[in-house]
Amino acid sequence: MQTEQLEIAAFLAKTPPFDGLSEEALNGLASQVEVTYFRAGSDILNLADPIHDLFVVRSGAVETFRRTGELHNRLAEGGIFGQMGLMMNERVRYPVKALEDTLLYCVPVDLFKDYCDRYETFADYFEGEATSLLQRAVESHHDKNDLTSVQVKELLTRPMISVAGDVSVRQAAQIMGEQHITSLLIVERTHRPGGEAVGLTGLITDQDLRKRIIAQGRSLDTPVAAVMSEDMITLDRNAYVFEAILTMLRHHVHHLPVLDRGEPIGVLSLLDVVRHESQSSLLMVRSIFGQPDREALAQIAQQSRAVFVRMVKEDANSQMIGSAMAVIGRSFKQRLLELAEAELGPPPAPYCFLALGSMARNEQLIYTDQDNALVFNERYDAKAHGEYFDRLARFVSDGLVECGYSYCEGGIMATNPEWRMTLSEWKARFGEWIDNPNPQALLHASIFFDLDGVWGRTRWAQELVRFIASKTRNNRRFLACLARNALNRTPPLGFFKDFVVEKGGQHANSINLKRRGTAPLTDVIRVHALAVGSRAANSFERLDDVMDSELLPDGKGREIRDALEYIAMVRIRHQAWQIETGNTVNNNIQPEQLSSFERRNLKEAFQVLSNAQSFLKYRYNSNIPLR
Repeated sequence: MQTEQLEIAAFLAKTPPFDGLSEEALNGLASQVEVTYFRAGSDILNLADPIHDLFVVRSGAVETFRRTGELHNRLAEGGIFGQMGLMMNERVRYPVKALEDTLLYCVPVDLFKDYCDRYETFADYFEGEATSLLQRAVESHHDKNDLTSVQVKELLTRPMISVAGDVSVRQAAQIMGEQHITSLLIVERTHRPGGEAVGLTGLITDQDLRKRIIAQGRSLDTPVAAVMSEDMITLDRNAYVFEAILTMLRHHVHHLPVLDRGEPIGVLSLLDVVRHESQSSLLMVRSIFGQPDREALAQIAQQSRAVFVRMVKEDANSQMIGSAMAVIGRSFKQRLLELAEAELGPPPAPYCFLALGSMARNEQLIYTDQDNALVFNERYDAKAHGEYFDRLARFVSDGLVECGYSYCEGGIMATNPEWRMTLSEWKARFGEWIDNPNPQALLHASIFFDLDGVWGRTRWAQELVRFIASKTRNNRRFLACLARNALNRTPPLGFFKDFVVEKGGQHANSINLKRRGTAPLTDVIRVHALAVGSRAANSFERLDDVMDSELLPDGKGREIRDALEYIAMVRIRHQAWQIETGNTVNNNIQPEQLSSFERRNLKEAFQVLSNAQSFLKYRYNSNIPLR
């Protein structure tokens, strides 16, 4: 073994967790470690960049930061960083800067993962430093998200379009028209050993064509080099969008050439920034209420996928994403109801339009159906008013389908007369479900215990929530029945804690993360929430009420919260990947597509679900007192 490798092995042998490895394993590691040096003040890792190594500080010191720019940690000799990025999606989670002149040992990602799989104590170090890996994975999503985390390169969605300086203005204008662009890079290409070098010489915009060619009456055969802008302001591909905005404002320009290692790769325009900002849930909601008809709503609904993907890329957690998508869904319902009343005339009786299920819980994602119902006051007369509300419900339901929210296969929609009742009739229906619980009836009715008023007399929805909470609190028979139903969907773990996947059909060898993960966890939380009289609809808020009641054993509430968050984020990231790759969006994921760390975390989360269901079975056993 070479002297340098011996020195590396000797150092690592004194550094946790490498000190627990055998001599053979240490020497094998040392033979593949690379050594790198950073001067004081230089950036080592930038937020969201790909990460390929685990880093060990050999000498010097580094600082790690949160995405907000706040100092997270300082590490000296023997300090380790980069593991969180490697264990999640191989993107930098915490930016790192050299505090002093620093020497680093770099362990390649494949070797790092191999050692975690082969050496249990090595893996335990990264999974159990005072808290579980699952909890740390969840906590990593709670940092603040804003434009300071979005880089310019993420807005460049097409290959660079450029021409040489001797191309005529006529040809340049034709290219810009064909490509639907407002600017064109002028480049000079030279051959060099190892490939071609591309140098930026200028930029021409549609405004340049108007001012410098048409307004001055110059020939369209003029070379673009004669009219291009040469004194350009440029950006590096890793600059953040907020830097681009400030640069445009400071220099009064609308186009910025973007460089990668000094070579041009595209142009960022003000329109690109505006388009990016339009992919925020806030702006989308604002635009929904400005649409004049169902056709226009259907057009704007196509943006919801871009909003979803953007939030995932900005590392929003499941609560933020679920809430944003639910607000968008509510907004579509509200605007459709406005349009329905405009077309049909004022409603003949006061009403409240209810959202049910994931929208009511603020846990809606991109792949969802519609669940809704109607509440009337006591003046409602089905014979006199039924036709109006049938047409209104159909208008809204069909409009939601056009906007991407499919019909409910179970018929739980306001188009179904069974789910159109007066307030007193709804109370009687809930009273029947609660006082005389029938497992089969409750199996289909549990969705109604997640409700929210989105239009009309929304206070009636609040009144129903108060009524339900007063009836279900400590109601032994009802809770026992609901608990039994909550045990119907079990986590996909076998006897030896391996994954149980679907055996056949179009989703063979996959796990449905909703049916076998988030849905049963939501069911468990709902039972506990109704037991303590919680009036919350969101699962995380319900869990807060349950933990405040001290119904659960110490630490179990936090475990359930982390498990729900982790499974939800795996599901969310999977759907975002499907959208970006043009695949049909669903809830099914194949375990072999996950990294070993993700599989391990997912198993841990499913085990939490299994334990939670076991406690549910014990807690609502008829022989166990509820207090």
